[in-house]
Amino acid sequence: MDNKGDKGWNPYLAGALTGVLIILSAGIAKQYFGASTCFVRMAGFIEQIFSAEHVVSSEYFNRVVPYVDWQVMMVLGILIGAFISSMTDGSFQIKAVPDMWAERFGPSPLKRGMFAFIGGIILMFGARLAGGCPSGYGLGAMVQLAVSGLIVVGCFFAGGIIFANIIFRRSERK
Repeated sequence: MDNKGDKGWNPYLAGALTGVLIILSAGIAKQYFGASTCFVRMAGFIEQIFSAEHVVSSEYFNRVVPYVDWQVMMVLGILIGAFISSMTDGSFQIKAVPDMWAERFGPSPLKRGMFAFIGGIILMFGARLAGGCPSGYGLGAMVQLAVSGLIVVGCFFAGGIIFANIIFRRSERK
């Protein structure tokens, strides 16, 4: 495994800057981080090209109106910022299958793409069922020092640790 990614930004600095950005966003723009609605808005926006009458008559799109808003611009900024970050630290790569995935599940780009697509569908279904992005809620609630935000973020970390250990356990036994 190469060490290109080891030259990345300091995670403590990046986390602190993200925290400052969240606080400024809440204080100045009265908006909290979240991204799931942006994907729904963009789906509706694209659907308007092919079937505008369906979007107009959709009860769902009457509540989540398809347009380019601050969340869409934030997600675009994340993509651009990640690209700039990876270029400046020398870690930029185009890879269909990350090394960690290939070690555990094999080198098939089709298998990786299928799992990523299915995972994305499940993630978006859950986010929309819950009425928004859980991580956005967790971060927004933490900015407000809400106990529920601390609980949600703690559960995210606990769930992530548990599932990472389950999924990647076999590669560590080798």
